[in-house]
Amino acid sequence: MLARRFTIVCLLLSLFGMMFAILVTEAERPARARDVASSCQFDCLNHFRP
Repeated sequence: MLARRFTIVCLLLSLFGMMFAILVTEAERPARARDVASSCQFDCLNHFRP
């Protein structure tokens, strides 16, 4: 019984650790390339205007 509870607690803690690691890596990522490209459209259009 104690081993079963210990196993459940370890599995839950490992799940929490993985979710926390995902949150940390997402926070460190720069802006998405799609967002950067969409913000560049207006700037690029103004650049090519005569």
